[in-house]
Amino acid sequence: MIAELETLKKNAHLYFLGEDFVIIAGKTSRDNDFISLRAAAQNDYWFHVHGVPGSHVLLRSLGNLEAGRRELEAAAAVAAYYSKARNAGIVPVSCTLARNVSKPSGAKSGTVMIKKEQTIKVRPALPEVDN
Repeated sequence: MIAELETLKKNAHLYFLGEDFVIIAGKTSRDNDFISLRAAAQNDYWFHVHGVPGSHVLLRSLGNLEAGRRELEAAAAVAAYYSKARNAGIVPVSCTLARNVSKPSGAKSGTVMIKKEQTIKVRPALPEVDN
């Protein structure tokens, strides 16, 4: 797992929430494709600001823990921060499990389709953690 996270550092911003969770945010549209379609585990949570260009973000458990409201909102806030809505107040962020994310045939980099989404409203922010 640690080697995989080291590889992800090239394609993403990483934010650790204690020892139990990591937030993974794409840097470019190509990175977004890599994170959403290749690096994501089926049970990772996936986030993107609704209707606005920005990073694809994953929330990954580093054990077999279920994410709580605090972790989900922290990941949603990172998605809002790395989007064109960074300077907005409250931002709607789409959230689903990574297994519900797919790429339409022929779509440009960074474009995906999602199913079974829920919306989390947050203020754009980065977690207050040491990296």
